[in-house]
Amino acid sequence: MLDSETKAVETPEDHAEELRLWLRLLTCTTLIEGEVRGRLRQRFDVTLPRFDLMAQLDKAPDGMTLSDVSKRMMVSNGNVTGLVERLVESGHLDRRTSETDRRVQVIRLTKLGRAEFRRMAAEHETWIADLFADLTPKDVRELMRLLAKTKASAQKSAARRKP
Repeated sequence: MLDSETKAVETPEDHAEELRLWLRLLTCTTLIEGEVRGRLRQRFDVTLPRFDLMAQLDKAPDGMTLSDVSKRMMVSNGNVTGLVERLVESGHLDRRTSETDRRVQVIRLTKLGRAEFRRMAAEHETWIADLFADLTPKDVRELMRLLAKTKASAQKSAARRKP
């Protein structure tokens, strides 16, 4: 099965360079994300969304509101609620009502949740290093520079589109 990037290369006259760049970025992202998902599932029996939620909470020892977590993860509150329920049931998260607004729930990692997340995060870091092992430090710096420029370009375009 051919990925989108390979299909575009086979008929380059049909695709602008920018489209080919987008397809290359998408292909890389999909490949790396799929590998990370598979390793998390195989090694820890955990999903990527669960890992991502725990990563957000690891950075906030006092906890976060469900709304803040949703914004950081760029998903709906509904998506976060299901993850939170399962992590509370498994003893990885603590949930309490906000002291300032009784309608708001604040969640945080439990001692168990923090310990398990940090063990997963340490392995995750080695996996990422392995996936990028063929890039030199100079390659990484250059990619970071170019991706920052790409991000700024996309943000500028999005801002122009807004009324």
